[in-house]
Order: sequence, then C-alpha cells, then structure tokens
Amino acid sequence: MAPRAVRVGSARFRMDDLLQTTINGIASGSIYALGAIGLSLVYAILKLVNFAHGDFMTLGGYVAFAVNVSLGMPLVVAIAAAVVAVAVLGLVTEELIWRPMRKRGAGLMQMLLLSIGLAFVLRNLILLTWTGESRKLNVDDTASYGIGIGRVSLLQILVIGIAAAALVGVGLLLTRTYVGKSMRALSDSFDLAEVSGIDTKRVVTYTWILGGGLAGLAGVLAAVFTTLTPNMGWTLLLGIFAAIILGGIGNPFGALVGGLALGLVQEWSTNFVEPTYKEAIGFAVLILALLFRPNGLLGHATRTG
Repeated sequence: MAPRAVRVGSARFRMDDLLQTTINGIASGSIYALGAIGLSLVYAILKLVNFAHGDFMTLGGYVAFAVNVSLGMPLVVAIAAAVVAVAVLGLVTEELIWRPMRKRGAGLMQMLLLSIGLAFVLRNLILLTWTGESRKLNVDDTASYGIGIGRVSLLQILVIGIAAAALVGVGLLLTRTYVGKSMRALSDSFDLAEVSGIDTKRVVTYTWILGGGLAGLAGVLAAVFTTLTPNMGWTLLLGIFAAIILGGIGNPFGALVGGLALGLVQEWSTNFVEPTYKEAIGFAVLILALLFRPNGLLGHATRTG
C-alpha cells in the first residue's frame, strides 16, 4: 500500500517525507543543541558571548579527522580525542585569556571583541594546518535501515544516539551532582554563590571544560553529518545563537529545546519550500516565537519598573 498523502493548502507531501524530514531535523537539531548548551553555560555564568565557540567546534572536527583518517584510528577514539582536545582548549583559554581579562576589569565590549579575535586566530590556524580543502571522516555514508515507511541512515543513527547520550549525561550532571548544582547557582547569582562558600574559580574551570568538550563533540558530529571545512563552525554558530535565544538566553535546558526545535522546523519546511530557504524559514519562526515569548520558550519573564 502506498504511503498516505497529506494535503496542506496547495502543498502536498507524503507521510514518508514527513518522517524523513523529522529524522533529519532531530539529527541537525541535536548538533545545534550540543553546541548551544556549552555556549549557554558559559554565558549564564560569565555573561561572555564567546564568538570563538564555533571554531572550537571546527577544531573538534579536525582533531577527529587527524585521528580517524590520518592515523587510521576508529571513530570512537577520534571522538574521544576531539572532546578532550577542545576541553583542554577551553581550559587553556580560561587560564590565559578570560580569567586575566576579568581580573583587569574588562567590560562586555572588550570581551566580545576578544572572542571574535580568538575565533579568527583559531580559524586561520586550522586553515594553515589542514588547508581549505573539504574533508570527510572515515564513516560509512551509504548504509541505511528501513523504519516503517521511512529510512534512517547509519550516520543519522550515530549522530542522534551519541547526541542523546551526551545530552542526558549533561542533564544528569546539572541536576544531580554538586558541580552541576554549583553551576546553576553561579548562573543565578555569581556573587551570592561566592559568598555562600562555593569555589567559583573551580566551577568556572569545570564550566569551560564541559563547554569545550560539548563543542568538540558537536564539531565531530557535524563533520560526520556533513563535510569538514575551516568555516564549518562559523556557519553553524548563527543557528546555535538562534537556538539559545529561542530556548531562553542563559538556560542550558532551553538551549536543548531551542536547538531541537530549530532543527525540526528547518527540515520540516523542506516539505513545502526548496531546501535553500530552510534557514530563512527557521529564523522566521524564531522571530514569530519571540513575538509571543520574548524571553524564549523556557526563559523567565523579567520585571521592569
């Protein structure tokens, strides 16, 4: 029996198209969510908009490429290496750049410009090391499996499965562990958390390690799902910012919801318009959502006056 067709206005698509775009949306939304959670955590605690976050993701992809393709190691080893490498980068930038700048009383604009400069430095170092040639990880991009009236590729299973495990782990960390609860306390009030006896320096360090590790993982999954170029992370960064705003600025759980929602909306839109326009559709929905929920889907309303 042929898949059931659905008519919406003048647009007609089949249920298998809807299922396929849903799978695609969950996969791409998972990448947005992983990148958005790390960036949101840093912003929630330090009020730092880190424009280098996208290039952290790119570096994770290239570290995985070096281990997986250049050294011929299994993908799981490449993923672990990328997560560790970018987590270490997050720690190093905190120790050498962000903490000294905070001690000097750097303002929002100085920190913002510094993060943009760091982004350009990282991107050009990647370009110098690996050139601008598009690259792919050593994964099977042809295998797929039937699920009901649709099909899911091995790459989609890999991306969704790893992202889901990581997101559940982060959720448990933030809600069940002392470190996670301390991170949430700092995001509510840094000064109050410090007065209450929380070791804020250590928690900030852990935040950079976690944010960097998530960025590295997101970069590998993006490289698995698409192709690897020096501009990959920078291209994804706008969508990551959109996910953070949609979910609620500074709310890591909101970043998760916003990332998944953005990915699904963009992919669902391809049932009605050309895929070229899916980013524009996603941002149009973002604007409409913020008209009704200015603080984001999981953001809290603020009082004025």
